[in-house]
Amino acid sequence: MMMKPLQRLLLAAGLGLGLATGVQAAEVKIALDGPASLEKSGSYNWTVAFGKVMAENGFEVKELPNGSIGGEAEKLDQVQAGLLEVSLSDVKSVGKLDAFIYGVRLPYIFNGVEHMDRALAKGKVFDRVNKSIADSHVRFVAIVPLGPPSGLITTKKGIHKPADMADMRMRALDDAQIAMYNAWGSAGTIVSWKEVPAAMQTGVVDGYMNSATVPLAFGQTDIVRHFTDAKVINSIRAVIVSADWYDGLSDAQRAVFAKAVEAGNKANRAWVEQIGPKAMAQLKEAGVEVIQLEPAAREAFRKLSLKVYDKAPLPREQVDEWLALSEATAK
Repeated sequence: MMMKPLQRLLLAAGLGLGLATGVQAAEVKIALDGPASLEKSGSYNWTVAFGKVMAENGFEVKELPNGSIGGEAEKLDQVQAGLLEVSLSDVKSVGKLDAFIYGVRLPYIFNGVEHMDRALAKGKVFDRVNKSIADSHVRFVAIVPLGPPSGLITTKKGIHKPADMADMRMRALDDAQIAMYNAWGSAGTIVSWKEVPAAMQTGVVDGYMNSATVPLAFGQTDIVRHFTDAKVINSIRAVIVSADWYDGLSDAQRAVFAKAVEAGNKANRAWVEQIGPKAMAQLKEAGVEVIQLEPAAREAFRKLSLKVYDKAPLPREQVDEWLALSEATAK
């Protein structure tokens, strides 16, 4: 059986390669959020690069397959309890602790991943959130894009303009997404991710919003028939770690950890940069219609989306902070 990239690295590390650095061995379990595929998953590219640095420096790294320890709530609970060191989690897991982070999910606030990264850096968002959640036993260390900005993934018809959404019911992650769909003239209903394929097949929902890479990564191209490149928000995951575990690391181990996070971020961004055109081509090859919005149509979606800023799950003054950060870091 062919070994996965991280498994090969861990085997080498197990021979004692990393212990030469003087860093004492420590276990690092990483809860994945999707398929363990370097080709299909942006978050797995982050995981492998992160794990490589950790393994080369004496850490014992173990991947936990998606869903093997439960859903998002269970992963958060285990991080807080110190039973899980690292988790690729949804942004909502951080938002439960500090609503400020929901600003990264405001529709049309960023023009892509690079714009978001500039805003995160200028606003010192990780420092701010970690200070706010200091008593939660969670440390927030990275934002991991899953691919190019989100579009509309639908089953029964393609979307060319907001009016096309009138008779659609879309899968929503939370009430904020329902409000956005309502602003566009459609409806939304909250469906857990594992139930999305069945919900689309039975007509409970007519699609969902996510990156073009997602239906490919999760093998849904036999269900979805249309992808509209609406570029609504960056499709992202949050990397959270056990603060108790992190606080127990030595200075040398923390330096390794910081280097590993940086390596993960670099690998993920490199993958995102090249995957957009490839994902569009693969969708077309699978028989999915790919629709590029006309500028006027995208602007219509953007203007309608402004209605939900007052209904976002964070205070209006924080929304305004994000808008100011967006404007200050736009190019």
